[in-house]
Amino acid sequence: MMTLHDLRHLAMRHAGTGPDCVVPGLRIRAVTAPTMPMSGIEEPMFALILQGRKRSTIGGRTYEYGPGDCVIVSLTMPSTGQVVVASEDEPYVGVALTLRPAEIAGLIVEAQAEAPPDAVPMAVHAASAPLLDAVGRLVALLDHPDDVRILRPLLEKEILWRLLSGPHGPMLREVGLADSRASRIGRAIRWLQQHYAEPVSTQQLEAVSGMSASSLFRHFKDFTSLSPLQYQKQIRLHEARARLAAASCDVAAVAYQVGYESPSQFTREYSRMFGRPPRDDLRRVREPAV
Repeated sequence: MMTLHDLRHLAMRHAGTGPDCVVPGLRIRAVTAPTMPMSGIEEPMFALILQGRKRSTIGGRTYEYGPGDCVIVSLTMPSTGQVVVASEDEPYVGVALTLRPAEIAGLIVEAQAEAPPDAVPMAVHAASAPLLDAVGRLVALLDHPDDVRILRPLLEKEILWRLLSGPHGPMLREVGLADSRASRIGRAIRWLQQHYAEPVSTQQLEAVSGMSASSLFRHFKDFTSLSPLQYQKQIRLHEARARLAAASCDVAAVAYQVGYESPSQFTREYSRMFGRPPRDDLRRVREPAV
């Protein structure tokens, strides 16, 4: 059975592997020094930490995790992540796998598994030895691309089953059940992502989620610690930051593009979110570390 030590050495050989690699959905990251807090949008995924430590804030909660911990993210959420322990000799190393609701749903049907939901967007727990071994065999497919087509679906299924059988299985079941509260909130989240530059439409959110306004707003807050309007604001600001970082754009123009009617309001909310006004924040991001 593959150990954490074995898996770490295997993953290090493939560090930098992204989700479009020979094993679809698999990512391997290595970082050789602590990082500044970095904001982004976290998609539903499973991650296994092999070395170093990282801290993440998502849905108003902060989590810190290290070697042997597995992380489950159940909803698409704005997040802030920071590698807090890493060095040239012992880099931070993590393996991540995109969660696919259809695959989870298939396992739930096969196992006839039911459990009450966990109303959290992220959870951390220690990985079991069988889970470590299954992840190790999936990573090992990077050395055997001819085996990927046949073995990847089987190994992904085994990993999902180990997670469903683990302490946060109820949360993962919510990802796969089409009519679960998490899935309904997920549909509202996808609408907000796709229409972030438009005013929030309560009627549209009711329609896409299949929930009444009062139920939607209550459960949305339970899962994300945000109201739909606050969630949309975070999506707007993350999108604006990405646009400003990608090109030398006028701040006011970007503010209008992401749905703000007032550049001054945009600057205030950007500063509150990222700690600095747009131009100062981007100068910090683009300057090389010394």
